[in-house]
Amino acid sequence: MIVDAHAHCGIYDRFPPQAFEDYLAAVKDSPIEGAAMFSPVMEIYDRNDPDFADNASWQKQRKDSNQYLLSLENLELQVFPYFFIWNDFAVDQLDDRHCGVKWHRHADEPKYQYDDPACAAAVSEIQRRGLPVVFEEELSNTLRFVNEIAQDVKVIIPHLGMLNGGYRAIAKSGLWQNPRVYTDTSLASTREILDYIQCYGSGRILFGSDFPFGDPAAELEKVLSLPVSREVQKALTQDNFKKLMKQGQGGALRNWRN
Repeated sequence: MIVDAHAHCGIYDRFPPQAFEDYLAAVKDSPIEGAAMFSPVMEIYDRNDPDFADNASWQKQRKDSNQYLLSLENLELQVFPYFFIWNDFAVDQLDDRHCGVKWHRHADEPKYQYDDPACAAAVSEIQRRGLPVVFEEELSNTLRFVNEIAQDVKVIIPHLGMLNGGYRAIAKSGLWQNPRVYTDTSLASTREILDYIQCYGSGRILFGSDFPFGDPAAELEKVLSLPVSREVQKALTQDNFKKLMKQGQGGALRNWRN
């Protein structure tokens, strides 16, 4: 089963179109049979307001959005729902069906409260469940999260680090060598994908599309067209994601399609 390890799907934010039906249409004629799905950012916090203050309305919307992903069961596609965490650090909402955690902000957006004791408690619960974290943040916070805050958590840095400071900056920091650090191919260049495989191997890199910002079929074709062995292609598109899920709380593999 080929799995897209990086896709967005929501119920409120429909620009660009990113409903479940939109994703199904995008992969209809492709061999993609599964997808790790995250809520859109604008269903979690107001990314356009650097002084964003949380409130009950946003908390309800977040909960609804995260819960929606748990409801997606479709014979055409297997969904691996991720829980998008924000500053309420509501890990009490984690479900055994959650396959990972999404942790996201850009430099001009509201900040995570890393020094809040609730953050440490949330990371502890994520670690207890064995959930990987897709972590998209500024470089300084990425380094702090991996090296200090979440020392026993597997972290997926998306886009080969494009929005975490850049591929080269992360390479220089030594994070790509860390056995707990994974990455995905979404929107990354073939040059950087090949460089990563040559330097760090093919065991911790996942195929992803960043739907709706990337086209899943085109992003998959990019990976399948790489001048690498069939074994490496299979690692990127199937095996690495499956192995990562096996190391988690187990719910992800209950209905894995062989």
